[in-house]
Amino acid sequence: MAKRDFYEVLGVAKGSSAEELKKAYRKKAKELHPDRNSDNPQAEAQFKEINEAYDVLKDPDRKAAYDRYGHAAFEGGMGGGPRPNAAYGQGDFASAFSDVFEDLFGDFMGGRGGGGGGGRSRAQRGSDLRYNLRVSLEEAFAGVQKTIVVPTSVQCDVCHGSGAEGGAEPVTCPTCSGMGKVRAQQGFFTVERTCPQCNGMGQIIKNPCRTCGGQGRTERERSLSVNIPQGVETGTRIRLAGEGEAGLRGGPNGDLYIFIEVKDHAIFQRDGVHLFCRVPISMPSAALGGEVEVPTIDGGKARVKVPAGAQTGKQMRLRGKGMPALRGAGTGDMVIELAVETPVNLTSRQRELLREFEKLSEENNPEGSSFFSKVKGFWDGMKN
Repeated sequence: MAKRDFYEVLGVAKGSSAEELKKAYRKKAKELHPDRNSDNPQAEAQFKEINEAYDVLKDPDRKAAYDRYGHAAFEGGMGGGPRPNAAYGQGDFASAFSDVFEDLFGDFMGGRGGGGGGGRSRAQRGSDLRYNLRVSLEEAFAGVQKTIVVPTSVQCDVCHGSGAEGGAEPVTCPTCSGMGKVRAQQGFFTVERTCPQCNGMGQIIKNPCRTCGGQGRTERERSLSVNIPQGVETGTRIRLAGEGEAGLRGGPNGDLYIFIEVKDHAIFQRDGVHLFCRVPISMPSAALGGEVEVPTIDGGKARVKVPAGAQTGKQMRLRGKGMPALRGAGTGDMVIELAVETPVNLTSRQRELLREFEKLSEENNPEGSSFFSKVKGFWDGMKN
């Protein structure tokens, strides 16, 4: 099968500029990357094809040879670069693909210490920071403004982030010629590593700032005011853009991520937007019924009617007395759960009254009567 024209593969005209070629290649590479086209069996072959085309057309000498001789320029010993029919991921085509990958992703990786070419920036974005903040349940209910102290790197006040004494400009690294990396040939492979002199920056500072040592940033504690919205839960993450670590040599700041932990409460237990409150009541109150006063998370009080004969575990719901939803989608409920309390440390008179009460209430314990009736039936069955 005849090879397609390289310009046709990239979807550009023959006289396209280097920038137009690069733009077209990036678009095609993103569309046809095999990882994004697992359902397309032709994607890998098409991806190889655009890489091969761009690898030739991005180089002025090979482009000139291709414009003059077409595919024949790289066949039959005419030289000029990797063989167009080389296997993907092997030999010299793999080396060419590495260069193509650098062209595609160099802009993104260059600013973060990845491989980069001569056009990489000497500045690097600062790291993101994490801060763990504990708040009370009451603060999570109402929302609160907190002041936190964050140890971080800030821009050097002396060199204003340049890293150079007196604001002098960095110079091109003589070891890597500004590439930020050096290459060494090992047999059939070309090994690429970060330049040891400039640490991948592509530039060096001859006279580093004495305050920051050429980093362009210094260590310092900063006080920040943080607004904690209503309804936050443990695990809620708040992002403060640009409040992270200062960038290296004048690069942009990272972000600060605040992770919320809501402390346990002495009275309420939380389940999402709902609150649970276990309320103990005396045995006479449970038997006779009545009212019990309970607290609410907003600091108020609510009176709850206890039905006569209430048992431990009986639940009653107070609508709208729970936690607000984080993004304003309503408010939860508060669930009251009764716990009938057995009296302890009885006096002799109390014991006497309880024994009398027990004799008079044999027919007032339906659950107990039912249970022991079942037990008797079980034992009788075992005997038979």
